[in-house]
Amino acid sequence: MTQKRYDITQEGLEKLKAEYEQLISFSRKDVAEKIKRAREMGGTENNAEYEDAKNEQAFIEGRISSLENITLNARIIEGPHLPGVVELGDTVLIQNQDGKIDRYTIVGTTEANPVEGKISCESPVGKALLGKKKGAKVDVRTPSGLMKLQLIEVS
Repeated sequence: MTQKRYDITQEGLEKLKAEYEQLISFSRKDVAEKIKRAREMGGTENNAEYEDAKNEQAFIEGRISSLENITLNARIIEGPHLPGVVELGDTVLIQNQDGKIDRYTIVGTTEANPVEGKISCESPVGKALLGKKKGAKVDVRTPSGLMKLQLIEVS
């Protein structure tokens, strides 16, 4: 069975590694201590604190497993290959039909964060822009309707 590859920038990979270290070094120990205290206070049956701590532990262990998988199967996005053509890792300046201009960096799904201006290459806008050149006009179907965009800059 082939493992999924995760396209990610070097910066994004470093953030995930830091999160992993935080979970392994601190969060895992903290939740183990919470479980121990809750068990000492009232056993394990009908103990809300114990249940909450166990749920937190499950979340932490799941996230650790996910981060291990991503980092083991990460493929670093290298700098631009074709000047002026939108590729993974590029930053674009786009203008919508209302004249609003936005700046986005096209990244892999694991580090997409629209609040930080990072959109996934698998999002409707990301997909529509990949392979396009400066000046290109694209129509994008999004959950909120059709968007008409013009690619102003690629860097």
